[in-house]
Amino acid sequence: MALAAAGCVLVSCSSAGPDRSDGPETPVASPTATVRPDGREPAPTTGPTTDPTTRPVLPAVPARQAPALAGQLDRAAATLRDPGARAADVRRAGELQQLAARALAEAPPRFRVRVTDRLRPATARATRNDVRAAMLLHGMSAPAPRLPRWRIVAPPPPAELLRLYRRAERSTGVPWEYLAAIHLVETRMGRIDGVSSAGARGPMQFLPSTWQLYGAGGDIEDPRDAIPAAARLLARHGAPRDMAGALWHYNPSDRYVGAVTAYARNLQRSPSAYAGYWHWRVLYQHVRGVRVLPVGYPKRPAQPLAGR
Repeated sequence: MALAAAGCVLVSCSSAGPDRSDGPETPVASPTATVRPDGREPAPTTGPTTDPTTRPVLPAVPARQAPALAGQLDRAAATLRDPGARAADVRRAGELQQLAARALAEAPPRFRVRVTDRLRPATARATRNDVRAAMLLHGMSAPAPRLPRWRIVAPPPPAELLRLYRRAERSTGVPWEYLAAIHLVETRMGRIDGVSSAGARGPMQFLPSTWQLYGAGGDIEDPRDAIPAAARLLARHGAPRDMAGALWHYNPSDRYVGAVTAYARNLQRSPSAYAGYWHWRVLYQHVRGVRVLPVGYPKRPAQPLAGR
């Protein structure tokens, strides 16, 4: 297996395998609403939507702030469970969870314990899974000396993607949560648009040769075709009975399998986790520090992560 182009999308990074690799997707309309915790499509929100990618929420966290961080994480989880939460609050909650998981993955084990021991049980379990995924994926590639040759685009609306995941589940039996987790890891649910170092393309990262086997004549760049193609690949290799084995055929890396499984389990235990994950941004591991790649990159420049 060839690892992805040097550089890592934090909290997760893309990696290349014989069937697909890291890389991106086609521009789509900017979302105007968030998904309800029960998974139903919400009523449209009012007011303009903003690109949060240049507004990092959480800088480096001093050890003495473990109680404060735990409180923030519990409040973020409560916001995501609240069907009446404002779209802006849901966005901030998702951003905070992403950056908190990243900070905890880099923190000493004692600090992680100090935080998670203060969390409500459900929040603690989800946070441990996010941190585990971050640690697994962070080890799959080294910091890059150059920024990627990607475009960062607005992803499809969360309700639209959720319909695609569930439709693919109905046709193949592959749990939608695993499809969403793969999409999250591969292209941040469609934010990354480009071709990987191994030649993989599209929101679910297929090599053209593999697309010929599973694409059913569709468009490799279109999530309406790529998501069911990913489900067909997984079903062909043992899903849903053997999800670990199926994921290994998607990317033959135990780290990748473990990370996708951790995200999928969070989604299975709490559907409200999806609203948070949908808001995760593209953070790139550069040799000079983590960079936020905003929607509009490269025309809009990458920004250093606050606190770095």
